[in-house]
Amino acid sequence: QVQLVESGGGSVQPGGSLKLTCAASGDIFTMFDQAWYRQAPGKERELVAWVQGGTGTQYYAVDSMKGRFHIYRDQNGYKLSLDMNDLKPEDTATYYCNYRVFWGQGTQVTVGT
Repeated sequence: QVQLVESGGGSVQPGGSLKLTCAASGDIFTMFDQAWYRQAPGKERELVAWVQGGTGTQYYAVDSMKGRFHIYRDQNGYKLSLDMNDLKPEDTATYYCNYRVFWGQGTQVTVGT
């Protein structure tokens, strides 16, 4: 069984930064993708960024995220991080860590006054 626990969310002003971390336990294999998703109120959950299994290549769902967000994981895959810079109000959402069929409980990010 895999457990994922996110942390690092919070409230920031536009232009601020946050670092999200997902701590994994159980059987984690870096041959599989690991990803961050987010869900804003009233909207569907959407992919933010992922680390490709095997290669470790980083991908971003939206081009505008590539310059502001940075996803990375440790060598063994037990810590997945997302550095978020120049945050905008539209980044407000609950952010979830994903590994195969497993999800964390989410961490809230709020950007605005």
